[in-house]
Amino acid sequence: MTQSYLESMLSEHEKIRYATRQHWFLLISSIFFEIILILIFLTVIVTVAVLQPQYAMISVAIGFVIILIPIVTMTRDILQWTNHQYIITNRRVIQLSGVIDKTVTDSSLEKVNDIKMTQSALGRIFDYGDIEILTASELGVNLFKRIEKPVEFKTALLNAKEKLESGENFTHGDIAIAGGASHLPALLAQLDELRQNGILTEAEFQNKKAQLLSRL
Repeated sequence: MTQSYLESMLSEHEKIRYATRQHWFLLISSIFFEIILILIFLTVIVTVAVLQPQYAMISVAIGFVIILIPIVTMTRDILQWTNHQYIITNRRVIQLSGVIDKTVTDSSLEKVNDIKMTQSALGRIFDYGDIEILTASELGVNLFKRIEKPVEFKTALLNAKEKLESGENFTHGDIAIAGGASHLPALLAQLDELRQNGILTEAEFQNKKAQLLSRL
């Protein structure tokens, strides 16, 4: 469900470069209490059934109803963790959360000014950490807490931003817009064609045009 919802959000020619979620430590910590409760209830049910056979059916019935509560809350926590994703595309960084009601926060790669990664000693051992993205938008900062493989995420984000700035992310058919100064006339023509076809917005066209001309 998450993947199909995510794919429906992507614009034309937008592709996913990297996707991750919060570390499994957070999932374990959120469902630990429910697991303990389930084990306690099971122990009580078995104990009553063994010591008081005459009450076995009643204890099993009552225990089954009670044990449903931590099972339901644990299922909810698992679904929330599964549906909370951090995605890098060739155009933006997306934070997606929610099982039924979805919350989507995204930042254009062009507006990403700086990326800060924080890892504790435990985070380095188990490969999780915080990623703080400073942008030029009104929100200013996006903080992704305790995500899996933060080094890979940061590297993928930097690579996607570099490709966007160099023009490698935009394609028309199988023709990539990239190259040196000697190919500028052809690249400008390709950019203009992408704009006319509605693949590039006017702002994106002017931005890429300025970047290409700056190579002269």
